[in-house]
Amino acid sequence: MQVQIAVIDFGSQYTQLIVRRVRELGYFAKLFQPSELPSVGQPVAVILSGGPRSVTEIDAPDIDYAFLETLNVPVLGICYGMQLLNLKHGGEVAPSHSREYGPAQLEPTESTGLFAKLSDSSQIWMSHSDTVSNLPENTKVLGKNQEGIPVALSWRKGWYGIQFHPEVTHSHEGTQVLRNFLEMTNDPPRFEIQSFRDETIAALKAEIGDREVICGVSGGVDSTVLAVLLNRAGSNVRPIFVDNGLLRKGESDQVVESFKQLGLEIERVDARDRFLQALAGEDEPERKRHIIGNLFLDVFWDAAKDVQLLAQGTLYPDVIESATSGSIASRIKTHHNRVDRILELQKEGRVLEPLAELFKDEVRALGKSLDIPDEMLFRHPFPGPGLAVRVPGEITKDRLKIVREADAVFIGNLRKHGWYDKVWQAYAALLPVRTVGVKGDERSYEHAIALRAVVSEDAMTADWVELPHALLRESSNTILNTVAGVNRVFYDISTKPPASIELE
Repeated sequence: MQVQIAVIDFGSQYTQLIVRRVRELGYFAKLFQPSELPSVGQPVAVILSGGPRSVTEIDAPDIDYAFLETLNVPVLGICYGMQLLNLKHGGEVAPSHSREYGPAQLEPTESTGLFAKLSDSSQIWMSHSDTVSNLPENTKVLGKNQEGIPVALSWRKGWYGIQFHPEVTHSHEGTQVLRNFLEMTNDPPRFEIQSFRDETIAALKAEIGDREVICGVSGGVDSTVLAVLLNRAGSNVRPIFVDNGLLRKGESDQVVESFKQLGLEIERVDARDRFLQALAGEDEPERKRHIIGNLFLDVFWDAAKDVQLLAQGTLYPDVIESATSGSIASRIKTHHNRVDRILELQKEGRVLEPLAELFKDEVRALGKSLDIPDEMLFRHPFPGPGLAVRVPGEITKDRLKIVREADAVFIGNLRKHGWYDKVWQAYAALLPVRTVGVKGDERSYEHAIALRAVVSEDAMTADWVELPHALLRESSNTILNTVAGVNRVFYDISTKPPASIELE
């Protein structure tokens, strides 16, 4: 698709959110590095992101300002972007007396243009240590904070700068600010998932022809949408499902059955014993992940044999964060020939990544347009290493069984009480301790289980969910009475950060 909005990345932690928000408003946006500005094509608007550096530094990130002017389109600078534009127009930027990070109030000085349909005062989110100290001639102040300091400027028609971050939810009317800016383009929104679906299917048909396409599937959202998309393109698709023995209760059969209902036969590879043997005696978290990742590739390639085309469920955040476009090769940190094979296929142009321009929520929307059931599209995230990250210490059949049974009870109760779709991710984990309890007339010395339920937008941060006490009580009682080897249940109320979402 032709880029409508070019977002120039100066390194802000929120940059991906800008792209997401713009797409949510119906415009196709993509991220570019400052050096890539001359290659953005002909966008209808440009947004300059925030960033951690100071524009006053000698080697601070810069843009080709002369080229930006030749585009003759609206420009919005956010935080660092605003300060950079102020410098380019002849103004000055100086260090603030103190870093401003957190909520502030926006008080617009006009109710049209960029700030149309906004309240007289609304919360905004700041994150900066520099400030504009001198405004160029003819600069118009569009808004101030509660202390009367300018936080929104316009240097000329269509060129704007705002000190706050409209892309984060903490800026309560930030989406409206972005909408107002985009409406200045006189270009209607063109990012519709149905159009993307049709264009992608047509492109896949042309590229694949009669060649066989191999793809790995797990039952997760990305690989499911990928396989169905390939199938709709009429390709000779061969989905391979590796059962590593680290899945949830009944999950292996459930994945096979779910794909059957979608008209896809998947090839299940039973590698449960191989993974357990490889993990025997290993208790170091990173080492376990390394073993699982490498063995998965071994098993996958053993099953795949001669590959004509390989399809991967790479998403846009992977492309942004990885020099190798988010492929398996970029995620498994090893120089083994397991990865070399993927890299060789990439060099030969035999790797397909049809989801590489989408965010996770857009993949779900694409899945809905492909008539994939909601229970497959909206199932909770599940980590690549599976239950290995929920069983600290050595992985054994007995310990996996305890976690599976406890998890099934907890997830079952979330569904029963209508809470499954209200939380982002939930699970039961085995704590690396044994505790004293009483069962019957005897003392017991058994395992402890931790239940966890969190809400999150992007997994970067997460907050625990205040589940009803009755639901937690029922889950605890059922686990204690039906799961052998458990005599204590905890509820994890840690946020991320400082804790992680998973246990390991």
